[in-house]
Amino acid sequence: MRITFHGAAREVTGSRHLIEVNGQRILLDTGLYQGHREETYRRNLNFPFDPKTIDAVVLSHAHIDHSGNIPNLIKQGFQGNVWCTAATRNLSIYMLLDSGHIQESDADFVNKKRKRDGQPPIVPLYTKADAQKALEQFVGVGLHRPINVADGVRATFSNAGHILGSAFVTLEIKEFATGKEWRLVFSGDVGRPGMAILNDPEQPQPADILIMESTYGDRLHQARDEARKKLRDIVRDAARRRGKVIIPSFAVGRTQELVYALNELESEGDIPTVPIFVDSPLAVSATEVFRMHPEEWDEETRQFLEGSRRQNPFDAMNIEYVREAARSKQLNYMNGPMVIISANGMAENGRILHHLKNNIEDSDNTVLIVSFQAESTLGRRIQEGQRRVRIFGEEYDVRANVASIEGYSAHADQRELIAWARPANGPRLQHTFLVHGEPNGAFALADKLRQEGFKQVTAPERGQSFEF
Repeated sequence: MRITFHGAAREVTGSRHLIEVNGQRILLDTGLYQGHREETYRRNLNFPFDPKTIDAVVLSHAHIDHSGNIPNLIKQGFQGNVWCTAATRNLSIYMLLDSGHIQESDADFVNKKRKRDGQPPIVPLYTKADAQKALEQFVGVGLHRPINVADGVRATFSNAGHILGSAFVTLEIKEFATGKEWRLVFSGDVGRPGMAILNDPEQPQPADILIMESTYGDRLHQARDEARKKLRDIVRDAARRRGKVIIPSFAVGRTQELVYALNELESEGDIPTVPIFVDSPLAVSATEVFRMHPEEWDEETRQFLEGSRRQNPFDAMNIEYVREAARSKQLNYMNGPMVIISANGMAENGRILHHLKNNIEDSDNTVLIVSFQAESTLGRRIQEGQRRVRIFGEEYDVRANVASIEGYSAHADQRELIAWARPANGPRLQHTFLVHGEPNGAFALADKLRQEGFKQVTAPERGQSFEF
């Protein structure tokens, strides 16, 4: 058996890991790289293997850095199943169609410049039509139900607690030629115990091979109570200044948790009742999927609903979900105070760019960062305190207040990652691979795991292979 790490290796985006056994090839995730437009276009377009030779994809969850290049894989000849949980399939319907629209828009934007420069046009990575076709190959299955994804390879999904439908995957692998057997656990993205809305992450069984994320492998998050207080204070301060709070947020997971948190704060009288706009068609659709899956809501959410006599945690009189572009543009001309939650979470595309453009130079406003910001993204530049940033090709002074809250992260921190992984460690564990983390996070977590008794811990480089 061979494992090759083709993405999210000493970096966060582009999750893609290839398992070869019994003459078959299985991909764990097929995500998009995110960052500089031209560089990521090339990396996303060109696979380091022939997509026609892939037999199956096992998808941990619907976030685009894990799922977003599946339509391109299929466009280039992959014909197998994409195995995932039922909720992940439901979310992917909206996320991949939205991604297809973004690919088309990005290509249009780039081609205008290429035309001016006398260069030939590029084609979109994939289109909405490609995404729609790709969804025909998605197969949603329940948690804890073993399925045969390839000859000698059985997969079981367990709750990862990261976003709706997120799972870690246990692969029971038997190599026919040698009779060897392995249990491989792939974490996907691991959530945090005690997060709002979702049930806590389950833990893995003892494993032979562990592939786990390391996004926050070098830090500890704020306690949830501290995050709640900071969100309260930011909204209160903005309301006093009659300013706007602009929040770049992932449409799936983070947006719903923020809406729940603001809903809870307002219902308990901790913040004034200010208009809250969820300005992202994808987030609106994703919230509908959350409403469809109350079986994934945790006990705390159920108690809140009983106490507030609400049917779901995402609705209130002061919350408006914005689909239409015309309504989105109206927000630019409305006076604060208000909260605008808009995608995408790293401020690389989507309506959030318009809100930043129109509000970032006003010192009464606040840009609130609540998500991980990858290197080279606009969100990262704002978070790191750059005083001038480029949006839609124009330079803007950052006069708005900039604040960050890590307590709303849907990724486990160092302590939580170690606690999650501990049951996988035992006499049979041969190797732990740390992925989905920048070098500092991966290396710091590797050191801690070694101190915990994990024998062989590696942060693989992109393209690196290991034989078992």
